[in-house]
Amino acid sequence: MKMKGAQILIELLKKEGVTTVFGYPGGQVIDIYDALYEFSDIKHILVRHEQGAVHAADGYARTTGKVGVCMATSGPGATNLVTGLANAYMDSIPIVAITGQVPTRLIGKDAFQEADTTGITMPITKHNFLIKSIHDLPLIIREAFLIASTGRPGPVLIDIPKDVQIAEIDFNYPEKLEIPGYKPTYRGHFNQINMTAQAIKEATRPLFYVGGGVIASGASDILLEVVEKTDIPVTYTLMAKGAIPEDHRLSLGWLGMHGSYHANKAIMNCDLLIAVGARFDDRVTGNTTTFANRAKIVHIDIDPAEIGKNVKINIPIVGDARNVLNELNKRTEPKKHDEWLETIEKWKKEYTPKPPANNELVAQTIIESVYQATQGDAILVTDVGQHQMWAAKHFLCHRPRRWASSGGLGTMGFGLPAAIGAQIGNPDQTVILFSGDGSIMMKIQELVTAVNNCLPLKIFVLNNNYLGMVRQWQECFFDCRYSSTHIINPDLANLAQAFGAEGIPVQNQEELDRAVPRVLEVKDHPVLVDCRISKETNVYPFVPPGKSLDEMILE
Repeated sequence: MKMKGAQILIELLKKEGVTTVFGYPGGQVIDIYDALYEFSDIKHILVRHEQGAVHAADGYARTTGKVGVCMATSGPGATNLVTGLANAYMDSIPIVAITGQVPTRLIGKDAFQEADTTGITMPITKHNFLIKSIHDLPLIIREAFLIASTGRPGPVLIDIPKDVQIAEIDFNYPEKLEIPGYKPTYRGHFNQINMTAQAIKEATRPLFYVGGGVIASGASDILLEVVEKTDIPVTYTLMAKGAIPEDHRLSLGWLGMHGSYHANKAIMNCDLLIAVGARFDDRVTGNTTTFANRAKIVHIDIDPAEIGKNVKINIPIVGDARNVLNELNKRTEPKKHDEWLETIEKWKKEYTPKPPANNELVAQTIIESVYQATQGDAILVTDVGQHQMWAAKHFLCHRPRRWASSGGLGTMGFGLPAAIGAQIGNPDQTVILFSGDGSIMMKIQELVTAVNNCLPLKIFVLNNNYLGMVRQWQECFFDCRYSSTHIINPDLANLAQAFGAEGIPVQNQEELDRAVPRVLEVKDHPVLVDCRISKETNVYPFVPPGKSLDEMILE
């Protein structure tokens, strides 16, 4: 049957199991949108900015485990996707981004709304395609979804010129799919796994350090089996919140620049460090010359490029986290580490953050109040900044895919559209967004998207009239010279009302206690709670840039 390229695209999306596309129409994708008009099986979420579309697809992917899909027109539509693609690339999130392009005869001639989309996005995507013939379209679409979702996941972009969209061919679904040169290694080397099992047997102070790869591979259950069997404590990155229940006796919380005191102490004193699906980024390691310098280091990762990139590794294992941990579990024996765990418990008691010195409303109490009210049974989304660190510390995740936050790129403005994607992907779940007054204004227009789709988002803005994390650095390292970090925003509660949402101002604990139950009972529209918090509260502990993890600033 003859079909246009645009129709073939939509048919292929349907066959890939896509039920939701986040996007914004324009001249060079108008034929795709016309084809989408006929497909009731695929829901299109109209955002208010293309960056909102890619962040929404990202939040959808993080919380469902499916590939997120977004769409934009050529030129400015495509370039507006760049930040979100870079964000997904840094955090290894599977996204397929579809962009329109000017007709092939005009490519390279500075046509209206032309940009070199594949050239621009090459460094920030796992792969990208410029389709120049409709005959290549079916196979490329299938390849894009395979590449995005397998191996180390990541965003893939498909640039489709207008003439390819309107051309017609007899459509035959490509059943066979094989990409020359693309063969991720899923099974770890037998000898290396044996060496790791022997290292566990010999270690007295072992520690697991896990990253987002554990969640991406669906390895949380087998990780828990291994750590309970071997009695090895676990610390993790922000990307791995929920990889192990955070209230588990072997969970040390997350590590690094703003991580827990006892997790950082454990890293610096362990004699065996088993890294799984983590990339030893600078916010985790601090000074790499001192990082875990008493330990033998095992690194398990599906991406061979990450092994040895930042830290010297003693036992490298290339493979899928779930497969490798499963094999490791077969080769380990039950063991106890009472003395090591007692030492960690002493470190826990050495440092407890001081309570606020006055009666002002503070971020920690807001987050703890929401956590207690939900009993942790919610999907938590954050923007980037101090509120992100506080939320990670005080809102525990008990299972994977209940946390969505920008890790590697640190993208302000991620939170609101990502929460929209999370709610669309998980319609029966409570989705909570913690944002800052700086971050929320970056993508505040997406509140209209939430309103138009009747999404019951629970939005708590921790409003201190500062770009809080930058202000903290200015306080600590620049003698309190607050250059351009004091910000004045509109009344956020009233602004939410103007967008059609519900807005609630909160200035004290009594008002918060009334607001939280109200927010949680709403089922058909977003609610924004504008929490006026203490202006100069800092996040502790805090490892200064370039310092060792044992050089924490505690207050």
